[in-house]
Amino acid sequence: MNKIYACIDGLAKTPAVIDWAVWSALQLDAPLELLHILERSPAHSAPINYSGSIGFGAQDSLLQELSTLDETRGKLAQEAGRQLLEVARERAFAAGVTRLDTRLRHGELVDNALEMEPDAKLFVLGEHERAADASKIHLDHHIERVIRAVKRPVLVATEAPFVTPKRFVIAFDGSETGRKTVATVARSPMLTGLSVLVVMAGDDTPHARQQLEDAHQVLAAAGFDVSVELTPGEPEQVIPALIKAQGAGLLVMGAYGHSRIRQLIIGSTTTTLLRLSEVPVLILR
Repeated sequence: MNKIYACIDGLAKTPAVIDWAVWSALQLDAPLELLHILERSPAHSAPINYSGSIGFGAQDSLLQELSTLDETRGKLAQEAGRQLLEVARERAFAAGVTRLDTRLRHGELVDNALEMEPDAKLFVLGEHERAADASKIHLDHHIERVIRAVKRPVLVATEAPFVTPKRFVIAFDGSETGRKTVATVARSPMLTGLSVLVVMAGDDTPHARQQLEDAHQVLAAAGFDVSVELTPGEPEQVIPALIKAQGAGLLVMGAYGHSRIRQLIIGSTTTTLLRLSEVPVLILR
């Protein structure tokens, strides 16, 4: 469990994915592997049977042409992937990463992530679909499937240019997952040197205040400059607004539960905050 895996696709978010992966690799003193995964399009998964409307000879000719087109398309995709990885390698190396590798793979993103998981310290993925409010747009299913499937941290980068973070926000609810998130942050060198705001959304009760104080003590003991805030309202409304007001560069929160029932909940707070956040989100186990 020692590599940072960055999955890039050549779209507008790719530079930010590379830069966040570089920053993470340097913070964690870990090797970086840049990945480009070629997924087969369903539209090209099988030829159409035209035997009922054209002659067998014509069909053979057409199928041969389709096969040739598929082969050409595959070769072009592989060459484009190799060029993308080479440019990404140059960018990462120029930013200071020396333990660096690239890999071109085939298949589904989630299948590849599960295969690499035993050697992964962190996965860095591209931007989620961002919504104007909680009722719009489902989270990119590729990203959601990876986050739900793997048991390693996942950093989801936005398209915005990378800026070295100085402050981050922890979305905290006092649950076991929330306490594990705080403990993981305290143990890891990834966020060392950054100040942290621990945010709880909900009713102002003595129990909630005590939970925040416990989180404060754990982080302060690890050397963090910590502040806490308890704000009435729903997390998906309160937290994005606080991030913008605080100028925080990163949102940190716990992942989904892994029970069969929890995996069916599309409207979870994790999913909603991923869709709404304008800053990268680090999901911790």
